Amino acid sequence: MQTHLRIQDRTYPALEGTVLAFDFGEKRIGVAMGESILKIAHPLFTIDSEINDIRFGQILALIQEWRPALLVVGLPLSVDGEEHALTKLSKRFAQRLEGRFSLPVVLIDERFSSAEASQNLNQSGVYGRQQKVMIDQVAAQTILQSYFDQMH
Repeated sequence: MQTHLRIQDRTYPALEGTVLAFDFGEKRIGVAMGESILKIAHPLFTIDSEINDIRFGQILALIQEWRPALLVVGLPLSVDGEEHALTKLSKRFAQRLEGRFSLPVVLIDERFSSAEASQNLNQSGVYGRQQKVMIDQVAAQTILQSYFDQMH
């Protein structure tokens, strides 16, 4: 019997296996990974390019390496839950992932993920400019952990 997961008024099949998550940005894309059974997210990589061919080439390499069952994309919303320009770009990115790689994609509310990532890095002793290299992948980790936490 297959179980289902309900997130933001949508129902998704609860898949087991590796999950890759993305914190989409116009300049960089943070990537995190985790296993659905353990439900623990880990920062993985930052794609530091604005060129789509480079971005999707690096994503293809990650998909070939990790063989995920599911992709999660952070959905940026304003504090009051309204959509804005980056919301539309993130949705388009999610659609491209689904279309190119034929994998299910779940969108997760990512409000405050970057602030939480910065706070987590501060607690780890990583401050200021040092965070720039890691902030996007730690934000992706926060997004993925949020997905795992909603699976309960």
